[in-house]
Amino acid sequence: MKTDVLLGVQWGDEGKGKVVDVLTPGYDVIARFQGGPNAGHTIEFDQKKFILHTIPSGIFYPEKTNVIGNGVIIDPFILKKEIEQLNAEGIDPEQNLLISKKTHLILPSHRLLDAVYETSKGKQKIGSTLKGIGPTYTDKVARLGIRVGEINDTAFKEKYDKLKERHFRIIASYPYDIKAFRIDGLDFETYEAQWFDALATLKKIKQIDSEHFINRQMESGKSVLAEGAQGTMLDIDFGSYPFVTSSNTICAGVCSGLGIAPSKVGRVFGIFKAYCTRVGSGPFPTELDDDDGLKMRDAGHEYGSTTGRPRRCGWLDLVALKYAIMLNGITDLVMTKGDVLSGFEKLKVCTAYQINGKTIDHYPFESDLAKPVYHEMEGWNTPIDHIRNAEDIPNALADYIRFIENETGVKISIVSLGPDRKQTIMI
Repeated sequence: MKTDVLLGVQWGDEGKGKVVDVLTPGYDVIARFQGGPNAGHTIEFDQKKFILHTIPSGIFYPEKTNVIGNGVIIDPFILKKEIEQLNAEGIDPEQNLLISKKTHLILPSHRLLDAVYETSKGKQKIGSTLKGIGPTYTDKVARLGIRVGEINDTAFKEKYDKLKERHFRIIASYPYDIKAFRIDGLDFETYEAQWFDALATLKKIKQIDSEHFINRQMESGKSVLAEGAQGTMLDIDFGSYPFVTSSNTICAGVCSGLGIAPSKVGRVFGIFKAYCTRVGSGPFPTELDDDDGLKMRDAGHEYGSTTGRPRRCGWLDLVALKYAIMLNGITDLVMTKGDVLSGFEKLKVCTAYQINGKTIDHYPFESDLAKPVYHEMEGWNTPIDHIRNAEDIPNALADYIRFIENETGVKISIVSLGPDRKQTIMI
């Protein structure tokens, strides 16, 4: 068996959580391979809505195993709150959740550092979620981080204090009063105390050598689905740097984030919205600063599930989409939020860029200079969120799907027409 992969091919927020939940019945293991609580994967079913930040989106099926891989980073405080919210709905993730011993911890001082760094940038802010993601990955690469497998060591508190002191020395070089900063509305000392209390919850979850576990599952014939966070255009190497996240969000991140060989990667599902959105700063060639953009935001409820910030909205960008397909080796496309465009009589799709008077069809280093070249299409201009069968899809939507498939060379295998599990069409 091989590991299939599901990841975002835009700037995040594509609907990965819902699609993982829909696909989970066909897999034995669901494994997150990168990112941390900056993710916000939303799942809706039975008139209930859940937002997962760290736990894999297959957790609602008790017979399925869910793994937080070594490429993920964990804040015990946030994880505890996530588990408590699931418990309140009768879901016990301790029964089918495993955590890699090699997963790195987000310390309270990582979050404080994140806030200080972002504040110091002024108008050049990157739009951090302030979850401590960047500082934690920085310490991981600098070989200073603390991993989940160390929380039971007698030297854990000593390591914690040493790293915290290092962070405070860095913070002291900035002209800010530390007491003015809040972490999730709490002062540092209060947050830190609750963070340590949350370690008790973390210790209840079984810790594993996840790379061995995943490979043994494949060897025994079990099916594995790797779940990504954020999106391809936020990849630390291939996104619009520096307005990116701090991990490899592309398919290559599966290998380092779960410990599997490239030859063990199977199908790669690339999820994209029928339009584009972005949270925070950075290049966004098809962004709409007009009534159409506001209409998309309102119809799509485009506000960050982690931060609550309004998302920037724009037309579908096929240049960026084809770039993501190339980087990830996408075998199947998944289109979400087609229902959001139901109120538009005309649609536009970006098929090329103009930079300094030249027309190009590839995503360039100078993406901040790109001006979109649009192809206009007829909209379906009718509600479609009730549709459950492919044969009932309006002709204009079918044309939109075929146009994307012809332009990208990849089949759209799944179409999502609403947030609920049932609002999904397998094509």
